[in-house]
Amino acid sequence: MNRVQLTAEVVECKPLRYTPAGIPVLELMLAHESEVMEGGRARRVDMTVNALAIGDLARSLERTALGKRMQIQGFLAATRKGSSRLRLHIQQAVTVAHSATDPAAAAPVSGNETD
Repeated sequence: MNRVQLTAEVVECKPLRYTPAGIPVLELMLAHESEVMEGGRARRVDMTVNALAIGDLARSLERTALGKRMQIQGFLAATRKGSSRLRLHIQQAVTVAHSATDPAAAAPVSGNETD
């Protein structure tokens, strides 16, 4: 199984581009901070992740993503055939508030349905 679920802030959003077949593609940089338990001890995680959205989701994220905190679901794949570098391919994205008391705590991004 190859499934990733991550809460992250969109810190970079490159211009929307199109494949030769006319499919929209959006490249993003996500920043994630959390604390997780590993080996019985708390571990601080602070990282950036290269991500990619394709199709209707790419168009929707282009309009709404920059600076937003989002719950992302997707999968990891090599950036190119034979490469060891990985990129997160976004299949679903939902904006979330920075505070749990915010009434707009979660809102789906249009075009994020993949099933």
